[in-house]
Amino acid sequence: MGQVIIRNLEDEVIERLKAKAAAQNQSLEQALRDIVSASVKPTRSEVLQEMDRIRRMTPTKLTTDSADLINEARAER
Repeated sequence: MGQVIIRNLEDEVIERLKAKAAAQNQSLEQALRDIVSASVKPTRSEVLQEMDRIRRMTPTKLTTDSADLINEARAER
């Protein structure tokens, strides 16, 4: 895994982050990992766009009736 160094953070910001982490019973490092990870998760809009893209790849009408497939399978027995 990669590492990132963030320079020149104000002392007040660091203290507030430490307090937030302590309130959640986490280390500062874990709290920062969570914050950074959450910031790059896809938005609801992005997820919906991806779902629409995938949906467009799927045929809108089945080419074979399921009853025909069932009857065909039964006839093979």
